[in-house]
Formats: sequence, C-alpha cells, structure tokens
Amino acid sequence: MSAPTRADHGLTVLDAGATALLRTLDGLFERWGTGTGALSMTMPPLLPVADLARLDFYDNFPHQALVVAPLDLAGRRADPRPLAFGGDELEPAELALPSAACFAVYLHHAGMALDADTTVTVLGRCFRREERYQGLRRLLGFHMREVVALGSRAFTERHLTAFDARITAFCTALGLPFRKEAATDPFYDRQGQRALLQRLSPVKHEYVVDDLAIASVNVHRNFFGERCDISLAGEPVYTSCAAFGLERWLSVLRNHFGDWEAAIDAVHTAAEEICTAGDAVDAACQAVRAADEAVRMAAHAVRDAGGAA
Repeated sequence: MSAPTRADHGLTVLDAGATALLRTLDGLFERWGTGTGALSMTMPPLLPVADLARLDFYDNFPHQALVVAPLDLAGRRADPRPLAFGGDELEPAELALPSAACFAVYLHHAGMALDADTTVTVLGRCFRREERYQGLRRLLGFHMREVVALGSRAFTERHLTAFDARITAFCTALGLPFRKEAATDPFYDRQGQRALLQRLSPVKHEYVVDDLAIASVNVHRNFFGERCDISLAGEPVYTSCAAFGLERWLSVLRNHFGDWEAAIDAVHTAAEEICTAGDAVDAACQAVRAADEAVRMAAHAVRDAGGAA
C-alpha cells in the first residue's frame, strides 16, 4: 500500500492512489459537462478583491475569506526565518483566493452579451477558512469541479434537473447511503425579496453522505447576470451550477470501498451502469463511456507493467 494521505492544518498531500481516484472522478464529472456541450476552461488561481466585493462576497462569506498580499519590503522586519508576517509588514491585499470555482466564470463573462445559452466547466483550486479542519472532509485548500450554466431561466433549470438526475443515479450505482438536503447560500440581502424567494423555494440542494456534502446543485436566478452585466436577448442571464468537492468524494469513497483501487473500479462500474440504464444512451454517456474505457485500459496497463517489474 502506498504512503498514507496526509492532511495537516487544512493542507493535504494526496498519495498516488488518492491522486488517481481524484483524476478519475474529475475526468468523469468534466465529461458530464462536455458531453452536453459545455466548454472546458481554465480560470485564474486568484481573483481581484474588488471583483468579489461586487458580488457581495465579503458581506456574505467573510468567515471564509482569504486574501493575498505582497511583502512591504520597506516595513519588513529583519528576520531570516519568520513564522508569520504581521499586517504592518504587508502591502494592501488586492487579490483573493476563491472559495468556489464558479465565481471566476461569472467574472470572466462580465459585460458580455451571450449569443446563446452557454455551459462552462472548470476545475478550481478553492480555499476556505474554517473553524476546524478534518482530514479530507474539511480542508483549507481543495479541488472543486463545477459545471455552470448561463442563459434563460428554463435553460438553467433544465441544467439542474439533468445534473440532479445524474448525481442521484451515480450515488445510487455506487451504493452510497446518500440523502438530498435543501441548504441555503447567503447570496442575497437577508431582508430582501430574493431572500424571501430562497426560503420559499430553496436555491441550493446538497448530496450528503456520512453527514458530509459531496456535491450540490445551485440556482442563482439572475443575481450574477445583473451584478456582472451578462445578458442574453437583452436581459440579464440566469445562472445555475453543479459543484463537486473532489477531496470530499475521496474521503467518502475510501471509507466505503476500503482502498483507492477498489474505489476507482467502483467509479468506472457505476459510470458505465448509469450510461446503460434506460431506453437510450445519450451523447454525454457515449463520451463518458469511451473516455472511461480508455482510462481503464491505461490503468490496467500500468498495473501489468508494475507486476512485470
């Protein structure tokens, strides 16, 4: 067995087996998006503080916020091995570490008039300050795969319906004892009309295993369309997203299947099962099936090579 995965102070090192499972899962979730027309993009690792402030991030998520500041060379103390830097040793922090991958998608599209309904998928390195950290379940820095829809209200609702069905089928095929729960996101003024709508019609649902949310589907109505001036046919777009916390999936699958290799095999089997269920196999499943077969063959080739050595 490979060296154990370590997580200290919310920062983790994934061993080879954990890394293989993370890549397998991320590839699958990405293909769920690209198989239905999503553009796969890479977003910057940092975002301007001013841009996140425009989205009310620091009003709604101040407890999670982490910012980046350069050293003030004039004010820095002469300590060759500092354990930390004080505020008087830093220049103003104008960049932030994102807590979710979708923020960069909305900011990238700011000021755009879309020609059609649009879907984008991204893998983000995300960061959240927490009161406590717990192995792979709760980390300071982690990977998040998101599939984001921007367009008409009907389009973003169909996006969530499709991903709800796919996540539910996948968890069921894996044999995970999951439950779907309504949750809240404080994107809106708590006393405003949107907050009332959120209480009447939840905008966030989480898929929970062992009291841990491993995925969610989220609708933001036209909040980001308005704040980022993203339009379609002259009106602010609606947005929705499906999000997957990859290290949380690793934690759940390792506990459920006992080791990384068994979890990887189970993911491939479950992906194939949900693709073959029903009367027809859609284009997304065909893409997933072809890619998963290639990944499976490559994995077996690596194992065979290792055994021969």
